[in-house]
Amino acid sequence: MKKLISNIYDILLNYYGYQGWWPLLSISENKTRNNGDKRGYHPGDYSLPKDDNQVYEICIGAILTQNTSWLQVEKALNNLFERDLINPDGIIELSNEELSELIKPSGYFNQKAKKIRIFTEFFLNLKGRIPLRKELLSLWGIGRETADSILLYAYKKPYFVIDAYTKRIFNRVLPDNFNDYDEMRSLFEESFKNHSDHEKVNIFNEYHALIVEHGKNICKKKPLCKNCVLKELCEFYS
Repeated sequence: MKKLISNIYDILLNYYGYQGWWPLLSISENKTRNNGDKRGYHPGDYSLPKDDNQVYEICIGAILTQNTSWLQVEKALNNLFERDLINPDGIIELSNEELSELIKPSGYFNQKAKKIRIFTEFFLNLKGRIPLRKELLSLWGIGRETADSILLYAYKKPYFVIDAYTKRIFNRVLPDNFNDYDEMRSLFEESFKNHSDHEKVNIFNEYHALIVEHGKNICKKKPLCKNCVLKELCEFYS
């Protein structure tokens, strides 16, 4: 199974190419991905984030993307970006009402404003330190997927992110093998145990983004199996 997980990564990467995720609106040079998306993507560049504000932008994006699409998150981030507010000092000065209004496109905006405020206070108290996973999980509104997204993309720690697309795709490829979040995360991480932490961060970065791309375009709720690059490996298709 671990070999299959590794093979699927190679297949998806060969098919879709490098994804350049996590998008950062604050970067000045934007490279085009294969599907034409541009704003903030950086395919093949794993040097980001480069400063505390970029780290913070990723963390806020991970909270905003809960229960919504990236398109809606980008609208919310744009509202903050246009007012030079994608930074902890700027956010902490906003009232709850102002913050809720600015992030309204992302949905659940009152709850997310509260989550962002709690996280921002936590972030400022870190004083540049990398948070522990258990610390993130202790914060109101931060679940396992959000915590692992923050650790992987903002802090470059080798945690694999399990989202709805991952569960959907791999429960079709290997039915009845994937249930518990942390068991599934551990299986992905074990599949690349022979790589260095630095290599794992880059692989997990790409793999999660590739899974999202495949889930959005092919392995949908109603899958387009005949067009799937994984169909020969998939028990659901067979």
